[in-house]
Amino acid sequence: MSATKVAVIGSGNIGTDLMIKILRLSDSLEIGAMVGIDPDSDGLARARRIGVPTTADGVQGLIDLPGFDQIDIVLDATSAKAHVANEAMLRPYGKKIIDLTPAAIGPFVVPAVNLDDHLGAANVNMVTCGGQATIPIVHAVSRVAPVRYAEIVATIASRSAGPGTRANIDEFTETTRRGLETVGGAQRGKAIIILNPAEPPLVMRDTVLCLVDDLDEHEVHDSVEVMVAEVQTYVPGYRLKQAVQFSRVPADDPVRTLVPGLAARRRWKVSVFLEVKGAADYLPAYAGNLDIMTSAALRVAERIAERRPAQALR
Repeated sequence: MSATKVAVIGSGNIGTDLMIKILRLSDSLEIGAMVGIDPDSDGLARARRIGVPTTADGVQGLIDLPGFDQIDIVLDATSAKAHVANEAMLRPYGKKIIDLTPAAIGPFVVPAVNLDDHLGAANVNMVTCGGQATIPIVHAVSRVAPVRYAEIVATIASRSAGPGTRANIDEFTETTRRGLETVGGAQRGKAIIILNPAEPPLVMRDTVLCLVDDLDEHEVHDSVEVMVAEVQTYVPGYRLKQAVQFSRVPADDPVRTLVPGLAARRRWKVSVFLEVKGAADYLPAYAGNLDIMTSAALRVAERIAERRPAQALR
């Protein structure tokens, strides 16, 4: 079967890394177009050098490109605000859209958790980099011990946060919180992002804290280990920084402020510490926050191509 043609919107860091991953790693996808708004961007320049059709006229330029009708999947690596406009312009053409922004128009997809659940949707959302790193862990805990509250702290190198990431900070926290609940299974979630200015830049670190009523430590440990191994199948630089930690929370601890209506009782806190090192396909290895997004989007695009051959998408 011939490869499924895809277009990447966004010629910045994320879009360029995604284009290179598709070119290097995928047997089922073919880059049909690279789309940007800055004709001098490095992403468009690289695409032109290797013969990928390009446009600096945004989505309208993509629609006007010869061969647009042959493109089945569009991956949007712009910003939440831009994606709303891009999705509206593409909707009449029936393309499958994979959204790498926090716009969250379509259902959330985290490959290690719910890869096949929403592949029939016209638009699927990749949550956020913090969500892709931490939602699998919350899900791993919640499938063996109901999670009353989940809090994640995503720490990324300031240098890896471009204009799009910085413009989306508010959407990041809200979208990640929703993902912790709807995909991760937490009763209530909270997300925090830290831009670390350290030089040399540090790789992405994520802390996951889960509050549960009761648990079997061995079950939780094993569930987390299995989940980490699953994420590593598409993000090789994803790993536990140390063993899963368990601690008792006294009955008089004011955790009820985190989850209104929560009865006073002794509970457990599960702490998981993660590191995400990038594959350095285009970006530096410290930019694991961007690498996990493009790696997850690639996995979803390949699954869509596998489930729905190109001729069925048009």
